[in-house]
Amino acid sequence: MTRKKRQQTTQKAKKACNNKHIIGLIFAVFLLVNVFLAGLFFTLNWLNIPDIRNVVHYQPLQTSYILDRKGAVIERIYIENRTVVPLAKIPPLLGKAFISAEDGKFFEHPGLDFFSVLRAAVNNMKSGRRGQGGSTITQQVAKSLLLTPEKTYLRKFKEAVLAWRIDTLLSKEDILYVYLNEIYLGAGAYGVEAASQAYFDKHVWNLSLAEMAVLAGLPQAPSKYSPLKHPERAAVRQKYVLNRMAADGYISAEQARAAYAEKLSFGGKSRRISQRQAGYYTSVVKLRAEEILGEPLTRAAVTIKTYLDTDMQLAAAAALNKGTRAAARRSGGAVPQGGLVSMAACLGKVRALAGGTDYIKSPFNRCTQARRPAGSVFKPLVYASALSDGLNPYSTVSDTPITIPGSRGKVWRPKNSSGTFHGQVTLTEALSHSYNIPAIRLLQKTGIKAVHQLAGKSGISSKLPPDLSLALGAVDVSPLEMTAAYEPYICQGSFVKPRFIESIKRGGKLIYSSSAKPARAISPRVAAEVKYMLKMTVKQGTGKKARGLAGESGGKTGTTNQNRDAWFIGFNRRLLTGVWIGHDQNTSLGRDEGGGSTAAPVWLDYMKRIGAK
Repeated sequence: MTRKKRQQTTQKAKKACNNKHIIGLIFAVFLLVNVFLAGLFFTLNWLNIPDIRNVVHYQPLQTSYILDRKGAVIERIYIENRTVVPLAKIPPLLGKAFISAEDGKFFEHPGLDFFSVLRAAVNNMKSGRRGQGGSTITQQVAKSLLLTPEKTYLRKFKEAVLAWRIDTLLSKEDILYVYLNEIYLGAGAYGVEAASQAYFDKHVWNLSLAEMAVLAGLPQAPSKYSPLKHPERAAVRQKYVLNRMAADGYISAEQARAAYAEKLSFGGKSRRISQRQAGYYTSVVKLRAEEILGEPLTRAAVTIKTYLDTDMQLAAAAALNKGTRAAARRSGGAVPQGGLVSMAACLGKVRALAGGTDYIKSPFNRCTQARRPAGSVFKPLVYASALSDGLNPYSTVSDTPITIPGSRGKVWRPKNSSGTFHGQVTLTEALSHSYNIPAIRLLQKTGIKAVHQLAGKSGISSKLPPDLSLALGAVDVSPLEMTAAYEPYICQGSFVKPRFIESIKRGGKLIYSSSAKPARAISPRVAAEVKYMLKMTVKQGTGKKARGLAGESGGKTGTTNQNRDAWFIGFNRRLLTGVWIGHDQNTSLGRDEGGGSTAAPVWLDYMKRIGAK
């Protein structure tokens, strides 16, 4: 019994000793792990290793697109031209093509391919330079997103550490998704979608195997293997990728041969319209879109559909350039500037806007940023107020000399542009011939306040003079503002604010949609009467040079002091279009230049170019 007790005691002692060893071992392992982690933490901080959240929460800069009314791209806005697409939309063979070309053991290694690194190091030592990097796809992601591009051994070490960390936190599929959307592939394109558009003018999901192999061959040297610059080199690299894919078992040898034999067409489709021609329009779109979004378009990654009609925009640019050059030839002076804005009648949809003769040379937008004296194109507002007071187009008004008291004992004796007077004339005659005296008398009758109120209802926000000079258009307005003010006359009295943007989408989701909001400015009766008078202006008045269109048309000319500004705002059954011509320096256009002789022909030319009927 005593012996048995001794054995039990010995066993307990051994068990206690073993437990102590186990506890000690656990403690030692715990201590070593903490020392390792502390050392790793210290090393990462000492080396200034970047935070990898940019990879884990991948939100790169993307391209924003501006589209015309039919959905064609007219401008891209970006810091880096990139459109992120989910891995599900990227053909599986494309990912495999990049893996075969760049990192055959991608699914096997822990972010680093030690054999490739060793091989590259040996080759670099043999050559005496750092020519090979041995970078895996994961390392390329780390380098692209987190590191600077300098070639040093320290940066290479950081790249390796980051690649290992990325591989532990992300799945291989997630790493491939980041890589295919991040990698620079030449031609200003980042990611496979932008590259597909740049090289083949198609979405990445529509690429053929041959096209995929071309893209997969680019990361090593995008410029060297560019199919746009060096098609022969690109073909050699393409063949290499196809052979690697066959060797890796992704495709058959027969598929590789067929893809290599496929005849490819390189080069993205050139846009029908250039920045020179559409820049004035898109500059307005960008400003308004950023107001809506509250962030810059370079970071918004949105698609903006506009109301721009490409054919109309091209016609506007051509007509404006032709008209300004013609004015310079007639006057013998410098070529003036101009603006043309055209809207869908009663909808406010701006179809074309040319804010100058050349956006590249002068991006100042004269349709929206310039404020020029309106001259006689303002007169319809005075007449509309008078008609609202009970007059009609056949009511008469005196076109006889008038003296208006001014300040400090001075008087104002306004005249007509011809210097002659015409006695009693109808309102239609007075407006169609743009007589000054009748407009002043009507303003005296209706009251300055009433015209101010009507101008506000018609979208004019510019400051208006508080005196009778208002009747002659002594008000600085933008061509867009002044043109839109004519909408009530052709829209049964309603005003619709000009609109450039139809919709904004992000990731296919609608985040903004425009809608017309008509507001009553004048009665339908007054609108119809002013419209009739404007039609008579083209038929028999100062707007004769705008004649030549079949069907209904009308408008009003305007010329300011010393022929510094020439205006014509006209309409047909579907469009409202305004034209302004003048020098930025506010000098004279020439003795014979004015609304009827300079601006009206530009309007007519534009309308004919778009096939107006």
